[in-house]
Amino acid sequence: MGLEIKLSDSQIPPSKDFLDFLFRFSSGKDFKETWYDQLSEKLKPGSQNAVEERLKQHANQSLTDPVVQQALMQSYNYTIAILLGEIEKLRQTIQKFKFIYVIGCPRSGGSYLTKQIYLSLGMKPGTVPGLLAHDGFPKAWPFYIGNKHNQHTDMTRYIAEYLIMIELFFKDRPLHEDKIIIPKKDLNAAYHGAFFNQILGPDAEYIITVRHPVSSCISTYEKSGGLPDNNKFVTRSTIENFAMRDNIFTGANKKDIYDQDYFDVYLRYWEQYHMNLALTGLCAQRQHKTVGYSSSSMMSAAEEFHTRFGNNSSAEKFKTFDKKNRHPQWLKKAEKAVYRVNNTWQQLGLEFPLDEVMEIW
Repeated sequence: MGLEIKLSDSQIPPSKDFLDFLFRFSSGKDFKETWYDQLSEKLKPGSQNAVEERLKQHANQSLTDPVVQQALMQSYNYTIAILLGEIEKLRQTIQKFKFIYVIGCPRSGGSYLTKQIYLSLGMKPGTVPGLLAHDGFPKAWPFYIGNKHNQHTDMTRYIAEYLIMIELFFKDRPLHEDKIIIPKKDLNAAYHGAFFNQILGPDAEYIITVRHPVSSCISTYEKSGGLPDNNKFVTRSTIENFAMRDNIFTGANKKDIYDQDYFDVYLRYWEQYHMNLALTGLCAQRQHKTVGYSSSSMMSAAEEFHTRFGNNSSAEKFKTFDKKNRHPQWLKKAEKAVYRVNNTWQQLGLEFPLDEVMEIW
């Protein structure tokens, strides 16, 4: 039966983030990024407006660039290869790289470790696009089908674009351990662990960061504009939107969420996220290490990379702030969730840094 089915770029369009990267890369100008600055608790506006503005000004010009045209075509080749299970077509690209992914709930130290890996490789973190170094891309979240959106198809498209950007940006980097090292903080990998495992290949390493839900929640509301006066949940920041989305995905009613205690909503998000880390197939790749959120553990993990890649550098100080006594009423609620996660991880043979987590940094 000779049935031919074609997909067009109007049905599976390139992402705006990918087009923006291609424009900026083809312009030859250095990237100037601040993704690694996570000490500021100021709520930062999203970068999407800047992306939209650059695309309006330069999209037509950049689309005529041969490098851009080739990248777009190759990204579609990768997309189709993944959709059809022809992963061998990606192997020539993937086998050149060793991915080191730092994965954890937001505000759990991942940005610090990712920055330290770049420094250990002799790279200035601010010159690496946030799309390649930090959360947000490739986008992956709990499954849904919406208006012209299918999460699995979208995720396939995004990972194909990510691989193309990696090829372009890192192709001239020196080898370490016979590979080009690709560090990345990516909280989204927890939602579809088996997918990321298969795409990134057997050499990938995962650094999993874990922080107590009370201190993590405090850091989240500080980053989002402060704890609301009525202690009810609100959505002002990306992390709060993640918490809302994941609560809905696990059965909560959106209207009811806004009437709930801020910490109750956050705790449900925190627990489900750590269950995803254990259960979606990410840790089937046994080249992973768990790092608890403490100054000693974070700096020890960072120092290992500085020693490993031999850049005559040392890890920067990891700063912690004592907030454990700010919300004593949250501690009892949190304890049950922490022990549920710990028990699940133990049943799967995974290391959960319970002692460090319970220090509540």
